[in-house]
Amino acid sequence: MTSRNLRRRLHHGNVGGKVHEHFNTSGMEDLNEPFLGLHDRDDKHSEGQNLEDLWDSERRKVQLHWTSVFSQLIAQWAQWLANIVIGSGSLLGRLISFGSNGQNKITMASLSPLQEERLKYLKQRLEIPFDGACTEHQDALKQLWRLAYPGRELPALKSELWKEMGWQGSDPSTDFRGGGYISLENLIFFAKKYPDSFQNLLHKKEGRRAEWEYPFAVAGINISFMLAQMLDLQSGKPNSVSGRRFLELLGKDEMAFDNLYCIAFRMMDAQWLAKRASYMEFNEVLKSTRTQLERELALEDISSFKDLPAYNLLDR
Repeated sequence: MTSRNLRRRLHHGNVGGKVHEHFNTSGMEDLNEPFLGLHDRDDKHSEGQNLEDLWDSERRKVQLHWTSVFSQLIAQWAQWLANIVIGSGSLLGRLISFGSNGQNKITMASLSPLQEERLKYLKQRLEIPFDGACTEHQDALKQLWRLAYPGRELPALKSELWKEMGWQGSDPSTDFRGGGYISLENLIFFAKKYPDSFQNLLHKKEGRRAEWEYPFAVAGINISFMLAQMLDLQSGKPNSVSGRRFLELLGKDEMAFDNLYCIAFRMMDAQWLAKRASYMEFNEVLKSTRTQLERELALEDISSFKDLPAYNLLDR
């Protein structure tokens, strides 16, 4: 599928998010630097340095940058959890608070018992960290491998083979510290619900690809985190347009967050191709993805995640 075709399939033709784009950076200060970007290349290599040495140098820069990125991501999640726990005494209790300007508020009375129950469960999922020593979490990671590479031998929990899926190193559990267990659940859901789209993105089958592509698994963690922030789930009082619309979708679909995750991942890749982006531009692409998703959630005729124009990007 070409990037030109992808543009036509997104609502308003704003795949690149360049037309009247207003991005809300609330709570995403750490995204001002590329999440998955490389540092600038050193153009002063001696003429005698061969190509292999240059690539080794780039890989070392990537490794150092990822370490810094995930340290920042962990700090964000720690602050997030602190904001949820401190203040009201309960997750749902915080929903009775008003917005700072008194507008677009959501109170407990505005939520149905079903919405309350599902929102509470989602918040509980968001609070679970990935535990590499937990058998259940280990089994889930193994399940993801089997879904990603059916028929291939399952590697050890620490193996260089995990890098093929787009993990930072040989131990995926170190990457999940930033996104929590829900990030793994999102990836598994994506692989099971939309296997063709999952495989297309995992193996970068579509479009003209950059020399330095985004790592699939780590990108998935970033998307989980971006969605939680966009929907105001970290504050406990979803009062943005996107947050209110999400609560409506949640009342009709208990897996609304996971389905929205799949749409966002596919949309991100469409943005990536439309922009002809490379590794350093992942942060820009992620911001454009959030902007486009917010626009689609604000459309008046959205009563199900299937009504989102970007849903048509998914292979079903």
